[in-house]
Amino acid sequence: MKVAISQFAASPTISENTAHIVADAKRASEEGATLMVCPEAAMIRLPNKHESLVGRVESPEGSFGRGIAQASARTGVTIVAGAFTPGDDTKVKNTLFVASGGKIAATYDKIHLYDAFADKESDKVIPGPTEPITIDVEGVRIGLATCYDLRFPEMFRVLADEGSLIVTIPTAWVKGPHKEEHWLTLLRARAIENSFFVIGSGESGERSIGRSAAFDPMGSQMADLGTGNSFAVIDIDTNKVAKTRSMNPSLQNRRFEVIPRREYD
Repeated sequence: MKVAISQFAASPTISENTAHIVADAKRASEEGATLMVCPEAAMIRLPNKHESLVGRVESPEGSFGRGIAQASARTGVTIVAGAFTPGDDTKVKNTLFVASGGKIAATYDKIHLYDAFADKESDKVIPGPTEPITIDVEGVRIGLATCYDLRFPEMFRVLADEGSLIVTIPTAWVKGPHKEEHWLTLLRARAIENSFFVIGSGESGERSIGRSAAFDPMGSQMADLGTGNSFAVIDIDTNKVAKTRSMNPSLQNRRFEVIPRREYD
């Protein structure tokens, strides 16, 4: 299958971001892609530390969801894009939308919140339930993850156990010392240790690194979109997952199971 990666700097205006994704979905279709991965916060720009999104976000039935759903119907491309959805009076949810066949076919609320590197996403965002989500595109099982989730390998073990051959990771990876090295190293590690394809779509712009990238089950890099607005289509041979797991059966050879973390007060 062919997978498109859309990398752009999101604006504070939902309609502008929707239009960008709609245009990229058309391009993806013209280049033969059936799946397109967009950044985290593709609906509306990631807020700064002193900015609230309460009252400015939309449910999947809002204009952003409708726009990308209609684009999926017109183009035949399944679109994975980051959004924010209503939470409570003080917080929102960091939600991936999966647009397919003219509707929002699935959503995933980010499990691991970015309480690190002097930031505290949990001040503004409600974490999702510890239930990783997968979708099917053309009979291929695809796992969903968002940004900071990448630093937690156990989640990707669960996605592998759920049958994922590809994992998509929309992100707005914040700039800083060692951050690009962490991003690319962890993408490669998740691909190698689970023997599946990993596709990360990063937001570009002033605060985020861009650097959207894809790795195959052996850890070979298939794409790097650099730091500016960019677009790419990559060819994925899903048969390579089975071939890699036959040659290097690390998933079969493991001795530990992944169990949910106990909650503490």
